[in-house]
Amino acid sequence: MKRAFAAVTGTLTLVAALTAVTAGTADATPPGIPSASTAASRLATLTVAAESHQSTYDRSLFPHWITISGTCNTREEVLKRDGTNVVTDSSCAATSGRWYSPYDGATWTAASDVDIDHMVPLSEAWRSGAWAWTTAQRQAFANDLNEPQLWAVTDNVNQAKGDQDPTTWKPSLTSFWCTYARAWIQVKWYYKLTLQSAEKTALTSMLNTC
Repeated sequence: MKRAFAAVTGTLTLVAALTAVTAGTADATPPGIPSASTAASRLATLTVAAESHQSTYDRSLFPHWITISGTCNTREEVLKRDGTNVVTDSSCAATSGRWYSPYDGATWTAASDVDIDHMVPLSEAWRSGAWAWTTAQRQAFANDLNEPQLWAVTDNVNQAKGDQDPTTWKPSLTSFWCTYARAWIQVKWYYKLTLQSAEKTALTSMLNTC
């Protein structure tokens, strides 16, 4: 995992680099999404292996929604980044704005209707290799604004996804499958996480929609 964390001597080192977030443009998407061809190449390099250590997973092992800048935590930064005309109060809570959920195509005007989804769920990451990481590495993963890991989406859609990978859950908006697969692959590649054979097959199928 040296490539993924070479610049991370401490979690705050990485987080400090993530603070340049403004009230986002219309229907913004996270950074770092590779092209379909690059995603396919990276998918081919991922290690296929059975998942493990599920019984030892605990969400608290991934400290998240940490303070990023001033009074703003990670969730609030994503809401500003991915929303349109977002207004925040003195505590950085979004009081108004518009958020488009690319998973289902819905648009929301109340931040309470929006969840911040981890593209690769924390439990999925744990089963795919994060069980061996340090707490600082897991915190960096759970709050990563540089890779396409955090997405503002409809709350109940995020809850329905849970900790599932593309083998058992895909966005209902099929036109988004290409982007979803590219983002998922990028996160797994960057963090050197493994994937299952069925997961690789599902991702390949989704890339074929690009």
